[in-house]
Amino acid sequence: MKIVIAPDSFKESLTAKQVSQAIKTGLKRVWPEAEFVCIPVADGGEGTVQALVDATGGKLVLTEVNAPLGNQVEAVYGVLGDGKTAVIEMAQASGLNLVPNQRRDPKLTSSYGTGQLVKHALDAGIRRFMIGLGGSATNDAGSGMLAALGVKFYNQNGDEFAPSGLALTELSRIDISDLDARLALCEIFVACDVDNPLCGDRGASAVFGPQKGASAEDVITLDQALYNFGLFTEQVTGHHVLSVKGSGAAGGMGAAWMAYTPAIVKSGIDMVLDTVGLAEKLVDTDIVFTGEGCIDQQTIYGKAPVGVAKLAKAFNIPVIAVAGCTGENYQAVYQHGIDAVFPCTPRAMSLPEALAEAEVNLINTAESVGRLWQLSRCY
Repeated sequence: MKIVIAPDSFKESLTAKQVSQAIKTGLKRVWPEAEFVCIPVADGGEGTVQALVDATGGKLVLTEVNAPLGNQVEAVYGVLGDGKTAVIEMAQASGLNLVPNQRRDPKLTSSYGTGQLVKHALDAGIRRFMIGLGGSATNDAGSGMLAALGVKFYNQNGDEFAPSGLALTELSRIDISDLDARLALCEIFVACDVDNPLCGDRGASAVFGPQKGASAEDVITLDQALYNFGLFTEQVTGHHVLSVKGSGAAGGMGAAWMAYTPAIVKSGIDMVLDTVGLAEKLVDTDIVFTGEGCIDQQTIYGKAPVGVAKLAKAFNIPVIAVAGCTGENYQAVYQHGIDAVFPCTPRAMSLPEALAEAEVNLINTAESVGRLWQLSRCY
C-alpha cells in the first residue's frame, strides 16, 4: 500500500513537515508495512519557504534587512536542495506582522527589505527565484524593493527620494540605469493568486489598503500614488501595468515584478506542486492525505489542500483532508476533489490548548481515519 501525505502547515503550531510526520505516525499504527511518501507543501504564502526547504533538502539563510518602517530585522529565505533556487516570502521582510497595530500606515511603509533579500541571494550566486507575495504591510508598488536593487526615484524638483506609498504621489521620474543587471539573467517565478489590478475600485489601495491601516481618504491618495508609478513605469519599461490582472498583488508589488524583471506569474500552489514533483510521486498511490490548520470555504480558492486534491484526482486517487478545525461551509471542498474532511480537535478547547496539543491530536485522528478506511474495506 502506498500513501502520499502532502499537507500545508498548521499556522502557529506545526510546520508542513511536522504535520506530514504526525499523520504518518498515526497511519503507521494501522498500516505498519505501508510505503509512506511525505511531501510538505504550501500555497505560495506563509510557510512556503519552510515547506520547500524541507521537501527538497535545502537550507535556510538568515540576513538582516529593513522592516517596513525602516527598523532592522532578521529575515529568512530558503535555498532549495538544488543549491540554485532561492525561495523568498516578501512577508519575511515587508510583512504586516512586522508592524505594530498602532503604527500600521501604508502611506509610510516600504518594501525595501524584500529587495535586500533578493540582492543577498543574487550576491550568493542565485539566478533562479521563487517569490511568494502575500501578507504585505506595504502599498508602494514594490518601489522600495526596486530601490534596493538600484532603481532611483525623483520628485518634481529633481531630488531623489526613498519611495513609500505616500512618497509616490510626488514621483516625476524613474531612472533604471542602475537596476541590477543580474536580474535580466534570472529565471523568476512569482506566486500570485489574486487578479486585482494596480489601480481603481479593485486595485491594491481600495481592496487591501484598509487592512493595512489606510483610511478612506488614504485609499484615494494611495491609489493616485500607484497611478503615478504605473504611468512612469510604462515610460521607462514599456510595460503597461495599471490594469493588468495581478499587478495589484501585495500592495502593487506584482506590478514591479511584471515590469522590471523577466518574472513569470503563476498560481502559488501550482508553483509549489511543480517544484516538489507531486505528480510523479502520485504514480501507484492508493490514498492521498492532505490538510491545513482550518478548512473552510476559502480553502477552494487556491489553497494547498484543494491544489493537492485536484492533482490527485487526475490519477483517480481518493483524497482525505485532516484539519485543526473546520470553518463555515467547509463542505465546499467536496466539489473540488477532497472526499472527506476530519477535524482533529477531540473536545471543546481553547485556541492555546488546540495549538499546544496539535501534534498529538493529529496523530490520533490520523490513526482513527486509517482504521475507518480499513474497516470500510472489510464489508
